[in-house]
Amino acid sequence: MGIVVRNINALLERSLEEERQKTWKDKIADTITGFTGSMQFVYIHLIMFTIWIIWNLEWLGLKPFDPSFVVLAMFASVEAIFLSTFVLISQNRMNAQADKRADLNLQVNLLAEHEITRLIQLVTAMAKKMDIAEANDAEIDFLAKDVQPEKVLDTMESHNRKMQDKKESEK
Repeated sequence: MGIVVRNINALLERSLEEERQKTWKDKIADTITGFTGSMQFVYIHLIMFTIWIIWNLEWLGLKPFDPSFVVLAMFASVEAIFLSTFVLISQNRMNAQADKRADLNLQVNLLAEHEITRLIQLVTAMAKKMDIAEANDAEIDFLAKDVQPEKVLDTMESHNRKMQDKKESEK
């Protein structure tokens, strides 16, 4: 259980450190994105647009200030431009964090694969010394070889190209 707690604490500490290292620009973008992604934001806009529309349709008996709703449309367009920009800024940073996590995950998986390969080699050597028949299994020989990630990627890309070519030829 100690290693699990250590790993959780290390990940939490890393997360806190990343939060501390955020620039003020990132913090502003995250705050705006967080607020605009809330129901409170929806309610505020629902109330504001409803009042604006009712006022300018003269249902309240007040003089309209935007009878053609041009100002409302401009306001909504400008707001949409800024909000989409803030969302993109936050998404870009989140994508960078996801890429870091994916790289870490890949490195841990490669290390685990290497360690397992070494264990297979060790156990196979012991089995051969003990004259155990399964030690000469072809599958074990295959598993006892280190994985070369570049070859795996090449194979994956080759298969993907074949699948895409097949889909295109079926069209």
